[in-house]
Amino acid sequence: MYPRLLHVGSGSDGTEDSDSSAEREQTNSSESDGNIPKRTRLTRASLRLSQSSQGKLAGHHNESPPLTPTGNAPSSESELDISSPNASHDESLAKDPALRDSDKDLSHRPKRRRCHETYNFNMKCPTPGCNSLGHLTGKHERHFAVSGCPLYHNLSADECKVYVKATTREKHEEEAKVQEESNRHATRHQAPTSRQTRYKEQVTEMRKGRNSGLTKEQKEKYMEHRQSHGNTREPLLENITSEYDLELFRKAQARASEDLERLRIQGQITEGSNMIKTILFGRYELDTWYHSPYPEEYARLGRLYICEFCLKYMKSQTILRRHMAKCVWKHPPGDEVYRKGAISVFEVDGKKNKIYCQNLCLLAKLFLDHKTLYYDVEPFLFYVMTEADNTGCHLVGYFSKEKNSFLNYNVSCILTMPQYMRQGYGKMLIDFSYLLSKVEEKVGSPERPLSDLGLISYRSYWKEVLLRYMYNFQGKEISIKEISQETAVNPVDIVSTLQSLQMLKYWKGKHLVLKRQDLIDEWKSKETKRGSNNKTIDPSSLKWTPPKGT
Repeated sequence: MYPRLLHVGSGSDGTEDSDSSAEREQTNSSESDGNIPKRTRLTRASLRLSQSSQGKLAGHHNESPPLTPTGNAPSSESELDISSPNASHDESLAKDPALRDSDKDLSHRPKRRRCHETYNFNMKCPTPGCNSLGHLTGKHERHFAVSGCPLYHNLSADECKVYVKATTREKHEEEAKVQEESNRHATRHQAPTSRQTRYKEQVTEMRKGRNSGLTKEQKEKYMEHRQSHGNTREPLLENITSEYDLELFRKAQARASEDLERLRIQGQITEGSNMIKTILFGRYELDTWYHSPYPEEYARLGRLYICEFCLKYMKSQTILRRHMAKCVWKHPPGDEVYRKGAISVFEVDGKKNKIYCQNLCLLAKLFLDHKTLYYDVEPFLFYVMTEADNTGCHLVGYFSKEKNSFLNYNVSCILTMPQYMRQGYGKMLIDFSYLLSKVEEKVGSPERPLSDLGLISYRSYWKEVLLRYMYNFQGKEISIKEISQETAVNPVDIVSTLQSLQMLKYWKGKHLVLKRQDLIDEWKSKETKRGSNNKTIDPSSLKWTPPKGT
């Protein structure tokens, strides 16, 4: 149990203590002694503290400093400030030895502690059987969330401390090497250095050595762990992938946990804060990634129930069930501009369907970090991709674009729902946005900044577009302008992609595009393996004309 924080001049909760008679008696006696020139109000808790300090004053001058709320001893005076309530009186005692000798017992003055970390004394880790000790990063003595729980990650607190020492040493060595490389290669868009090339080869070798599959004993062990702990523990991850990828995943977990801990200390994330943890969306229960500004009465619930067709959000399962019985929507509002098989795309005007678009933006913010548009949806068009079955058109993802973009951005915000990620739908949305740019006879580019997942998706798409163009190109001279006109990709994006693929060289005052046959063959083999399962956009299925005067 940690000591309560005491502030001289007020109670711990900002109100007067109920034992007011004890305060008045102590105040009167202090004033009559003449040692304290100013009137100091003492709470009942401070009286108990002064009594205990009197007993310890004689023989315990070298007490160890008290712990901070995270369990760490203060490292500097700025973290813990213990001083008397009357600084001027202390200074006079220090200057005058006679006064110091005549008044040695100052224990009636309560100690004041100032702590710079926000902490709720009732917080504890939600993982069953966890005592909140240790932290995944190894840098803190306590944790209060699953993200920092060693037990949830099937580790011990000591293992986390040993791991963080090793990773910190590696990080410092890596930063020194990167700094050395950056000094030699200060210009942007340089070709990969020899060190980067060697590192890439090492990673390829490490990934080749991963296990082909789990043994029967390992599968039984994993199933037993899953049945014993369910969702209260992380699944066992050993032998599932290469040691290199597992190490990367562990580092990402530790970094995310450290970021959340820093936000908690800064007070941006506190116990009971308005953070929606999960949403029930159709037949899926989704864990959220980021905060979304839903109304407070909904956000404080921690769990939302959302209609997958009209996107209305509700407080309980019962309300959702009653709503679904009455909801007549089976697809997004607006015009269906594309359909092939079960995939459809609807064009929704933010001005005509304001409530739906606002709800769509609030839903998207749960999974996007950089999104800032929530309610001002009128200047935008939303293109919503759905997958149809016998119950209706289910939301797969969407992208929005300005009706009149000065910089020719063809995407303002793009999202694939988590349950449809890593299935090719993200590339379909990107391809569809460029298809609209081709119909408009414009060159498009996504609005910056891109999210981490968005940047990965776009780079992958640009790489595929360029390699396909190179595969089909039969001429001897190639022009970036011609590639841009045919693919509707911005020349800046084309150049950056060519540089990342090491296909752009500067030779004798000219920039040359190299046709790397190894990359083209690798892309073609992957394309062949996908076969009919490859999800693509068919331009002939588009029924759309550019809007005018919107």
